[in-house]
Amino acid sequence: MERINAEGAPAAVGPYSHAIRSGNLIFCSGAIPLCPETSEIVGDEVAGQTEQVFNNMAAVLKSQGIGLGDVVKTTVFLQSMGDFGTMNEVYAKRFGDHKPARSTVEVSKLPLGVLVEIECIAEV
Repeated sequence: MERINAEGAPAAVGPYSHAIRSGNLIFCSGAIPLCPETSEIVGDEVAGQTEQVFNNMAAVLKSQGIGLGDVVKTTVFLQSMGDFGTMNEVYAKRFGDHKPARSTVEVSKLPLGVLVEIECIAEV
């Protein structure tokens, strides 16, 4: 097992690693829409926040020499299922023809009051 703390991704907001590598799998912690340079929330609506989440997730994957095309499973956490369609448009654009398995759930609150958080599992 190897702990991963990636350059280019915002610092963790708690006692966890950006990801853990176990064998040929990378288990990425939930990414939220923080600016890596300032640790401030990017955007106040779900589309912009989802874009930043993907930027942060991509930085963690890139640190391991892989990308979004290597993701096999995601879990999306939304503060409101009313944002599902907008999040899904950004999600579809970022993954393109690659369609990993996915779960999406509505939660009452997310860290720092963000609207979306996404975690993933990728294969090296």
